[in-house]
Amino acid sequence: MTIEIISGLIKKSIETKLSINREIKLNILKSIDLIVTAFENKNKLIICGNGGSAADSQHIAAEFVSKFLIDRKALFALALNCNTSSLTAISNDYNYDYSYSRQVEAFGTKNDILWGISTSGNSKNVLNAVEVAKSKGMSIIGMTGNQGGKLAALCDIAIRVPSDHTPNIQECHIMIAHIICEIVEARLFK
Repeated sequence: MTIEIISGLIKKSIETKLSINREIKLNILKSIDLIVTAFENKNKLIICGNGGSAADSQHIAAEFVSKFLIDRKALFALALNCNTSSLTAISNDYNYDYSYSRQVEAFGTKNDILWGISTSGNSKNVLNAVEVAKSKGMSIIGMTGNQGGKLAALCDIAIRVPSDHTPNIQECHIMIAHIICEIVEARLFK
């Protein structure tokens, strides 16, 4: 019984990954192009999300700052959830809904990229960060689940995983992030 449940969960995860269609792949490619151009022009990649998506934000930033596969120079990527003093001060002084937008206000500049991750697409603090980023002339990449929520409509590029099951969405998000990291790194450092 338990082995069958495990097999079923693995199958569901694989099926979600295999259902990533041409439109999603094109949006992954557009994200790669955008990030490569930003790094070539000395712009920043700023990433945010909540819960598991915050962990993904931190993971993605680390891949760019350290390395993915190639020993190369560091790239400017910043996960907004990593500064707990800023997060807690902003949440206390204002509201958690502004925990990322205040940081985008401080760190973001024109032609930087904000990469927002939200399985529902409706995380208020991510949406507020997107609004501030747009006002600063930043490009927006969003990763969501199938529905896209409000985030998908606000993004320059929306990567919507074809699932409504949070664990499968998150598994695909990190897979897609790894694809982006690998190809960005290869293009920049050959």
